[in-house]
Amino acid sequence: MTRRIAISGSIAYDNIMIFDGYFKDHILPDRVHILNVSFLSPQLRREFGGCAANIAYNLHALGGEPVVLGAVGRDGGDCLERLRGLGVDVTHVRQLDEHFTAQAFITTDLADNQITAFHPGAMALAHTVSVHDALPAAFGIVAPNGKAAMLRHAEEFQQAKIPFVFDPGQGLPMFDGAELRALIEGATAVTVNDYECQLMCERTGWDQHRIAQQVEALIITRGGDGSTLHFESREVTIGPAAITKPVDPTGCGDAYRGGLLFGLAQGWDWLRCAQLGSVMGAIKIGCQGAQNHQLDLAEVARRFSAAYGSSPW
Repeated sequence: MTRRIAISGSIAYDNIMIFDGYFKDHILPDRVHILNVSFLSPQLRREFGGCAANIAYNLHALGGEPVVLGAVGRDGGDCLERLRGLGVDVTHVRQLDEHFTAQAFITTDLADNQITAFHPGAMALAHTVSVHDALPAAFGIVAPNGKAAMLRHAEEFQQAKIPFVFDPGQGLPMFDGAELRALIEGATAVTVNDYECQLMCERTGWDQHRIAQQVEALIITRGGDGSTLHFESREVTIGPAAITKPVDPTGCGDAYRGGLLFGLAQGWDWLRCAQLGSVMGAIKIGCQGAQNHQLDLAEVARRFSAAYGSSPW
């Protein structure tokens, strides 16, 4: 029985800047209609990123078997070489020489608030990759990607009868209410953060409980406040795993999803999967960049036990 996880999503470079202040001190609420601000950011790093790559990094580090579905541009060779070197299957990532690889430009303030600009590049053609070619898979995820890819891969997961998580993330504003309702109804689970959940409710006209009724599980992450799991007609609050020292929130949501998917591939229940996701997010926030944290499975088990009172394995 396969434990492969098919991950549809972006592969990108993250250009991360640190603003030595607070956005709220420089944005005038009564002038947002003529907003013109600049944030001096003396610190700049270029990191490997993208939702699919980040999820695959975390899933593989746990011992999972990710296969990535996406597209990179002429400058994406380093991304592919690195993932391949880690043991991640990138056979189903297209390299398109007429485009740049997707690029995120992320500015973080001292309160860990983020402002991001994103150039999709080759990601806009990720729909030319097929889920069917990447099978078999035990589970899938439709993470932020080109809109056409998200729609196609969700449909193909359904055609292949592969359970999948719908994780719209930053891609959520691309979809209207009817499209979101169809994606939710076709998914096995939905993962969003608290802001995305509010936006999804507004777009669909459904509240959280109505969304939860359409899927096996609705997971809402809330940063330092933990997460909420709706499943089996229940709502369970999952407390956050302890954070040693917060450094960089970039990629924490993807680390959470890596833990979640690892558990699903093992056949765990939703609660245990989400708890592992919480631990992975707590580990990731202690390191700069989305793919630089080193994972020690004994440390994962220790943190899991400290947070939730049992061993994850």
